[in-house]
Amino acid sequence: MALPQARTYTEYDYYSLPENTRAELIEGQLYYQAAPSRAHQEILNFLNTELNIYVRSKGGDCRIYPAPFAVKLHPDKHTIVEPDITVICNHSKLTDQGCTGAPDWIIEIVSPGNPSNDYIRKLYLYADAGVKEYWIVDPRSETIFVYYLAQENFKPKAYSFQDTVTANLFGDLQINFSQLTKLLH
Repeated sequence: MALPQARTYTEYDYYSLPENTRAELIEGQLYYQAAPSRAHQEILNFLNTELNIYVRSKGGDCRIYPAPFAVKLHPDKHTIVEPDITVICNHSKLTDQGCTGAPDWIIEIVSPGNPSNDYIRKLYLYADAGVKEYWIVDPRSETIFVYYLAQENFKPKAYSFQDTVTANLFGDLQINFSQLTKLLH
């Protein structure tokens, strides 16, 4: 007796979800997301502001998009994610629906309900797609893990919310996370 097959969802299914439904399509499966916490939103707002100020001050051409922003990592696979922050420097990847192809930099803020999603599943997805830099910001442990995936043998660097973290993508961008702790406490 054959076991029933799980349904494989497509890009069409993803874009047909009701408006304001928070979900990601990963390898043909839909993963629904809970509303973010206040701490999550404080971190998102802080980082989005820091990145936008930096890019504007440098006259940069990169675009920064906070969630929700659809990123189709591969043109031919059933995976569309909504990173917390997406940085794209190659405008040819931008579409009316979001981005198709690997962004240059992705930042995920860990949600308490699914930490393995950011630490394991998305790390693999982003490395496989060719994302150059990936940050995991964990409000519970007040840590930042920086993965510079542009290196062949990347190793994460760990920081705390008391540190100043330098972005690999922009060597002179430094984010002082101790400023963030004032917002969270």
